[in-house]
Amino acid sequence: MSQITKNIITGKSITKPEPVDEEVPFDGGVMITETDTAGIITYANRKFREMTGYSKEELIGSPHSINRHPDMPKAAFKGLRETIKGGNYWEGLVKNMNNEGKYYFVEVWIKPKFDEDNKIVGYIAGRKIPDRGSMNKALPQYKEMLATE
Repeated sequence: MSQITKNIITGKSITKPEPVDEEVPFDGGVMITETDTAGIITYANRKFREMTGYSKEELIGSPHSINRHPDMPKAAFKGLRETIKGGNYWEGLVKNMNNEGKYYFVEVWIKPKFDEDNKIVGYIAGRKIPDRGSMNKALPQYKEMLATE
């Protein structure tokens, strides 16, 4: 069943595709995004737009979960949210999905952005090519976690 996400700037609904069992290899470079404190995308660099297949207009104002693959358990993101909301750096392995439903693997780092009063005003995330061995170890763990949800 397809999920629909709404862009809060344009008001347009975006239907997330059903997953397709086909990998789109991440060929390098760095994908960068920034979000507000609610996880709404405020910036997406060209590499992120190319990998996800979404345009700048579709991404800016959409929830960052627009590219979340359904194989990723919610529990995997719980620790991430707690860590970054606590003002700390987080790093992990993630399976994402582009606008055609194809998947790609990334190693992600996320850190909070602070204002002059040291208050968190958003988050910045970067992605790079993951170590395939580490990714292969993480996938069965994600599958186990997903089965308990």
